[in-house]
Amino acid sequence: MDLIISVLGLLTLSLEGIRCQGVYAPPTVRIVHSGHACNVEEERHTERVYTIREGETLELTCLVTGHPRPQIRWTKTAGSVSDRFQDSSVFNETLHISKIQRHQGGRYYCKAENGLGSPAIKSIRVDVYYLDDPLVTVHQSVGEAKEQFYYERTVFLRCVANSNPPVRYSWHRGRDVLSQGSDKGVEIYEPFFTQGETKILKLKNLRPQDYANYSCIASVRNVCGISDRNIVFKLTNKTASPSIKLLVEDPIVVNPGQTVSLVCITTGGEPNPTLSWVSSSDSLPEKSVVKGGTLTLPAITSDEAGVYSCVASNNVGNPAKKSTTIVVRALKKGRFWITPDPYHNDDNIQIGREVKISCQVEATPPEELIFGWLKNGRAMRSSERMVITQTDPDISPGTTNLDIIDLKFTDFGTYTCVAALKGGGIPEISIDVNISSTTVPPLFFSFLVPPNLTVPRGKSPLVVREGDTVELECLVSGKPKPIILWSRADKEAPMPDGSLQAESYDGVLRIVNVSREMTGSYRCQTSQFNGFNVKPREAVVELIVQYPPSVEPVLLEMRQGLGRPVVMNCRVLRAHPSRVLRYEWRLGNRLLHAGHFDQSDETEYTVKSLNREGWGEYTCDVNNEAGAGRCTFLVTGKAYPPEFYYDTYSPLWQNRPTVYGFKLQWTQMNPNAVDRIVAYRLGIRQTGLQRWWEQEIPVDGTITKGELNTHNLTELIKPAAYEVRLTPITRFGEGDSTIRIITYSAPVNPHLREFHCSFEEEPICMFTQDKNDDFDWTRHSAATRDTKYTPNTGPSDDRSGSKQGFYMYIETSRPRKEGEVARLVSPFFNVVPKNPYGIANPPAYCFSFFFHMYGKHIGTLNAFLRQKGQTVAEGPAWSLSGNQGDRWKQAKVSIHPTASFQVVLEGIRGPGIEGDIAIDDVTLEEGECRDLPPINLRSSAPPTSAHIWPLSVTLAMTFLWGRR
Repeated sequence: MDLIISVLGLLTLSLEGIRCQGVYAPPTVRIVHSGHACNVEEERHTERVYTIREGETLELTCLVTGHPRPQIRWTKTAGSVSDRFQDSSVFNETLHISKIQRHQGGRYYCKAENGLGSPAIKSIRVDVYYLDDPLVTVHQSVGEAKEQFYYERTVFLRCVANSNPPVRYSWHRGRDVLSQGSDKGVEIYEPFFTQGETKILKLKNLRPQDYANYSCIASVRNVCGISDRNIVFKLTNKTASPSIKLLVEDPIVVNPGQTVSLVCITTGGEPNPTLSWVSSSDSLPEKSVVKGGTLTLPAITSDEAGVYSCVASNNVGNPAKKSTTIVVRALKKGRFWITPDPYHNDDNIQIGREVKISCQVEATPPEELIFGWLKNGRAMRSSERMVITQTDPDISPGTTNLDIIDLKFTDFGTYTCVAALKGGGIPEISIDVNISSTTVPPLFFSFLVPPNLTVPRGKSPLVVREGDTVELECLVSGKPKPIILWSRADKEAPMPDGSLQAESYDGVLRIVNVSREMTGSYRCQTSQFNGFNVKPREAVVELIVQYPPSVEPVLLEMRQGLGRPVVMNCRVLRAHPSRVLRYEWRLGNRLLHAGHFDQSDETEYTVKSLNREGWGEYTCDVNNEAGAGRCTFLVTGKAYPPEFYYDTYSPLWQNRPTVYGFKLQWTQMNPNAVDRIVAYRLGIRQTGLQRWWEQEIPVDGTITKGELNTHNLTELIKPAAYEVRLTPITRFGEGDSTIRIITYSAPVNPHLREFHCSFEEEPICMFTQDKNDDFDWTRHSAATRDTKYTPNTGPSDDRSGSKQGFYMYIETSRPRKEGEVARLVSPFFNVVPKNPYGIANPPAYCFSFFFHMYGKHIGTLNAFLRQKGQTVAEGPAWSLSGNQGDRWKQAKVSIHPTASFQVVLEGIRGPGIEGDIAIDDVTLEEGECRDLPPINLRSSAPPTSAHIWPLSVTLAMTFLWGRR
């Protein structure tokens, strides 16, 4: 938030220009950052690239101008709805992502629109940098032999690490650095197919000296402060790929509820392999326990059956893998069916003919399944007339058949199919089939009658109204009576309950609160009834759902001034039935007009000249047989809400210590849409309190579109915040209100007795990076800064001598170039004059800071003064160039500002990478500087130049600043 406040000053002059040209202005947008950026650089087409380390905080702010105030939306693609952010990530104009991950990199777009002109869109590309720990794998040239790494074999050490930017690798043997050509027995190369992402160390024909500790160092060259990662692999004459053994049978057959333990041991491998377990499913069961090479599955269930594998890896050769299958014994899903005599084309089962009773059960393992048949509780054996078969090649596995040849009355009774597994331990499954002479009169010599299915007369098509309860009915006959299955004729359309099929025992499908989407054809179909295996019967019922007309608009507010016409239009979108539609226009309960629709699907009502009695709620009811649809028009003279103008972002100065004022500015939305606004009602209350204080602000003349209205709020108590409510008033009465919060924002050190910043805290005392420079200052401490690649530059501690203390410095390593500039800008300091009408004698302030300029490529350090309202280009207030030695020194300069001001510290990169400039302990005190430090130009360092510019030079700079 501090960043937003400080940057808003940059926009003030632009806002002043908008005010001169007319208050209404299309949007413009600019993206700034305030997170933990490593680097921000410009690419072509003015796109910015924002580099950040994985795990840091990404914070991007969208700065906009334009009036009315534009609406802002963040996306990660060019407006894709699927890639918008959660509300928790976006706060006002700021996109905030804590602990950013590598997959969150990409191009981010900020879009601003306010209805004027085209939307303004800016993008910024976020590049997330990371470096994972490297991994070394070892391979032999002789077919991944299991033996040890003997002499005269070629060995490959492959190092790989995931990173962004691309990683560089280096190899060490013990303390020695290995490079191409340094050892005839060693080759280092990057395979073409990996595009340089892996580094291979090839040891040709192993020698005794090749058995050593090898270190692979992965580096991204300290980009984003990411330090190098290191891994060590010890190669010996015993190094070998892993081998393992499973101390279990394959497969393992167990009963449900048993505890199963799988044991895996290593039989070889150097270094010692690591054991892990995986399953054929995505993951191991939640209740499984892994301890070393033992996997325990307590109280196993059928769902946990499958293939379990032990995997051993030591990064030598390929991982070793052994698997076993766990089979959990189970019986389930028993069913039966009855098949009529296959030699007669008849669905009836009759005395004297053949009938087959089939029984099917799913079993695990299937080879353990055994069947038995009982009649009236007594075991049956296969005979010439009662043929029992355990397996049938023409039907599904796990099936037994009982064929009854020449069915007789003596065969009536209860037949039971019993399924079990060999060895027991699993409950049996039994299925009863009852054949009884009481189900069919003996005259027909049959006991099973095939089904017949019909739709009752007058039950199709069935016409109902939306919201009713309807019953679809199919009449079914047959003995025994089958279950009816209901489904939609359109197989892809779901049933009313969302399923694809519903069962009914009485042939009736009941639908409660029927809707228009349920219109269509419904199919009723017989299922296998009591196992009777005949062709299913089916019928179709047509359902027609009538519903009231759907109309638009459902509700429309229409604002209009007195004496003007009002036109209202009500349109029918859909209705069933769509014929004989009637409409009625009413104002309240008073009938205005009625009629029928002919060819058109809309009706219109016009008020030629609106009067006070014409304000109110107009309705248009469109009726058919199923009911009415209603269009509602609320006609009022209510004024639209005002729109606050957000250019006044800080309190007005008042020469009183306890109060402040605020210039409230607003424009009126659509002022000409209703009668003239005669006044505004202003309400104000301190936040947290209940009571509003109100007053009227009279309006002289007519407000035009875009006209800026102003009212000064005074006597606001510091530092309290206030809620302000503004309501327009016309002849109709009060219009819509607008509310905003006014927050007191005290300037830094308003009386400026003393300011001190040592950069110890992350906000760095409200200092900000200049947006128009080439690169940024970096906050670091000696404890975290890696000087490995530039050891002869930069400080080894902060100004106080602490390695944990922080300071700001410019990093001059690549990709920085000679002459590139980094600027650090202080917060605003207010000059409070004793005379409120002006400054006769400008006050004096002493600006001081400590600097460290050590390295043979040191460039230049400048200090500037920025004042509001001045545009003249002058030189720096203080300047120093060249190597000043490895020590901190102090600079002081007196300044005499005449308006609110900032101080700017500018670092310019020298000709090489040993040119890091650091600053610390910045202070600003009231009064002239005393005890000015000497500038030593006779040191042993290379020639330097130092300049203390005249004080008159410090009063103007090249920057454009608006009124604060």
